[in-house]
Amino acid sequence: NTIMDNMMNLELLYSASENGNNKLLRDIATKHAETTMKHHFRDDGGCYHVAVYDTLDGHFIKGITHQGYADSSLWARGQSWAVYGYTMVYRYTKEQRFLDFAQKVTDLYLKRLQETSNDWVPIWDMDDPRGKEAPKDASAACVVASALLELQQYVGVEKGQAYREAAENMLRDLSSERYQSRDKNCAFLLHSTGHHPAGSEINASIIYADYYYIEALLRW
Repeated sequence: NTIMDNMMNLELLYSASENGNNKLLRDIATKHAETTMKHHFRDDGGCYHVAVYDTLDGHFIKGITHQGYADSSLWARGQSWAVYGYTMVYRYTKEQRFLDFAQKVTDLYLKRLQETSNDWVPIWDMDDPRGKEAPKDASAACVVASALLELQQYVGVEKGQAYREAAENMLRDLSSERYQSRDKNCAFLLHSTGHHPAGSEINASIIYADYYYIEALLRW
């Protein structure tokens, strides 16, 4: 099984390749991004959480979810890993196909966000039938906000401005009383969702929300 989260690990391979002069690590990272792009997404740019591959010959078997609502649903944090991951892959490769794909998965996320949320923080899965009453996932908003502040530098002026404004709106909401932990606990943010199907970390403070929130603020 390969999870969409693995796209985030590629930065380590690219960085190690650059700093250790090992082209193989770079090639492995790019091949992973290429294979994921081919099998891990539906036609509209929505991702599966998990791609199942044959352990003997490596052929793609099916796309499923572990942490999303359904195999075909748009799990918010999974899509955020795709937005961030392909933006980062473009940073290292400068290959247009990865920039095009980063925009495709981003544009779907932003479109569905406007359809399913009452602010700039998504519900945990954008196909949860409860709609706007479903639990939020602040961690997904943090990841996307940080990614958008990088991605906006690589696209045209008009689209770049739209991406930057979206990121600022996300940070503005995340920095409001509604999402700030303040004196409630030792985290920065409330209202993330870890593993909803398992009943784990629902409406919780999660470390990767805090991490990407701070990264996004620093990038801003």
